[in-house]
Amino acid sequence: MKFDLLEYLSSQRNASEDGECKIQPLRELSEEHGVSIAMLREQLSVARVLGLVDVKPGSGIQPLRYQFAPAVRASLSYALMLDRKFFSQFSDLRRNIEKDYWFEAVETLDAGDIAYLRELVEVALDKLENTPPRLPHKEHRDLHMTIYGKLDNIFVVGLLEAYWDAYEQVGLNLYTKLEYLKGVWAFHKKIVNAIAEGDMELGYQYLLEHMDLIHESIAADI
Repeated sequence: MKFDLLEYLSSQRNASEDGECKIQPLRELSEEHGVSIAMLREQLSVARVLGLVDVKPGSGIQPLRYQFAPAVRASLSYALMLDRKFFSQFSDLRRNIEKDYWFEAVETLDAGDIAYLRELVEVALDKLENTPPRLPHKEHRDLHMTIYGKLDNIFVVGLLEAYWDAYEQVGLNLYTKLEYLKGVWAFHKKIVNAIAEGDMELGYQYLLEHMDLIHESIAADI
């Protein structure tokens, strides 16, 4: 039977009580399972792209906590190299994910999260009012991922994380139309204020308007 490194990794993790495990060196795996080191290296390369393992000199092969984002990120990055317009399709997917998971997401937020959201809005608005203005891309990403990052759904969070990496790949983090950015952050402020006041329905309506604004902008720029 052909040796499958991913199957081996999952079996080792499942057999471990604490989820931690030691992965044998490739030479040992080769001898034990009768598979060439060259083939194991190919499979190990795939596992690294998927974010399943890390390989460091002196430490060997280290299994990582499962995340969905690396696999999506790798495929999406290639798609964008083929055609930047694929970003519009993925952006539409992201828009619907945030709409559908809004109420579930905001229920996970605590007072510390809300305080951080307010801080992000203040920092972003200050950046936009600077002379010269500075682009608050990190704040934009952090704001959305703070709202949705605590969802108990690794696939939803992974898709949203991959979206922001793609956003940077197509250069939208370098967007320079100041009035557009001020409009975006005006909605962010309304959304965060609604969350802070406990009016999640109003926050949702602001989110929909915000998403429509961004969708129109992306469609025009990609």
